[in-house]
Amino acid sequence: MPLEIERKFLVKGEFKHLAYASSRIRQGYICSGNGRTVRVRIRDKQGFLTIKGPSDRAGLARYEFEKEIPLDDALDLLRICEPGVIDKTRYLVRSGKHVFEVDEFYGENEGLLLAEVELSDEGEAYEKPDFIGREVTGDRRFYNSHMRRNPYARWKDDIRDWL
Repeated sequence: MPLEIERKFLVKGEFKHLAYASSRIRQGYICSGNGRTVRVRIRDKQGFLTIKGPSDRAGLARYEFEKEIPLDDALDLLRICEPGVIDKTRYLVRSGKHVFEVDEFYGENEGLLLAEVELSDEGEAYEKPDFIGREVTGDRRFYNSHMRRNPYARWKDDIRDWL
């Protein structure tokens, strides 16, 4: 079973000059609830359908199935998604043997910068770049499926001292 193991962090410093690639992402949720999601994503000119299971207790690992789909199908599926679309640019930054994916959000999530690193197991060591701030792994407020319903603009003042 494909398992996604990742840690998630707030971004506290400059990172764009370190990125070796970036892409624009728009995504919606066909359904979400009880920690499970069915997501449609358009990344640049590619479409993807992703199914994710609930996270483990620590919020580090969850089942993930992803399949590339034709762009036209992804555009059609976006029309039937639940309200709220996530719009962001993803930057890829190498650090040691890992790649940090840094998301810069737009719309009602503007101002939020999150970084994720995928691991092969929960105890795997990784090198944190200088721009990495507080860890938010397992904090559901930072899940994209949550932010489409309860965007960062509504609760950013609650975490102002974290940055």
